[in-house]
Amino acid sequence: MEPVPFIKMHGLGNDFVIIDARKHPFALDAAQAAAIADRRRGVGCDQIIVLEAPKSAAEDAFMRIRNADGSESGACGNATRCVGAILMQETGKTRVNLATKAGELAATGDSTGMVTIDFGPARLDWRQVPLAPDPNGAQDTLHLNLAAGPVSDPAACSMGNPHATFFVPDVAKIDLAALGPGLEFHPIFPERANIGFAQVMSRDQIRLRVWERGAGITQACGTGACAALVNAHRRGLTGRKARVILDGGALTIEWRESDSHVLMTGPVAVSFRGTIDPSLLMPTPVAVA
Repeated sequence: MEPVPFIKMHGLGNDFVIIDARKHPFALDAAQAAAIADRRRGVGCDQIIVLEAPKSAAEDAFMRIRNADGSESGACGNATRCVGAILMQETGKTRVNLATKAGELAATGDSTGMVTIDFGPARLDWRQVPLAPDPNGAQDTLHLNLAAGPVSDPAACSMGNPHATFFVPDVAKIDLAALGPGLEFHPIFPERANIGFAQVMSRDQIRLRVWERGAGITQACGTGACAALVNAHRRGLTGRKARVILDGGALTIEWRESDSHVLMTGPVAVSFRGTIDPSLLMPTPVAVA
């Protein structure tokens, strides 16, 4: 195996190792992804993105997404902005179409370097999130019967991946490390979930922290910011557009009224480029006592 080139990028501190496999296919399994994501022994990142050749003429590339624990995800908003920026610079286009397991996403750029992702409509039905049925069958995604410690009554939706948003008076007082793991793996979420803790500051501003499925506490979660705005508006707490402030910076989120599409706008940055030594991707020898 040859060394594997990669580019390290981030969107507001939510960081990614991006591997271009469009010309030379590269299959990455869960253990290899986790090894790359390891911040002590690997490159270190929240997600690993493998770019694959487009599967239709309407697509510019296919994005395969793996979380830091090796699990596969359907969507990642900040990563889509990063990949969109790469492809727009490469092609000279101001709009590119990216296919994911969760569907097709459009990325557009402007002269300031900001990138906008159109996620399409938010998915609000309990089966789309997905949620486990309650004893009566259907779940109310606007008010889930779910509580942990000081938080309760979240709203849920899917942005291509499952999200639950708890609305709290002071997000700084929430212990993400204590609450996040149990909520991510709660039986109500058959595919686990991203857990957001949102403090509504005003009709157009939300402070948000996220425990990300498969990655833990993250500096920013693009789809989590989208879910927070969607769920806040559904609760009557905000308008359809807001600035969502995460630990790593701010995103602008709009839930467009005309077609119910959710738009996310924010910056991207390149950290460095490098190669992954093949030894990192080899099975770890089992120690013999």
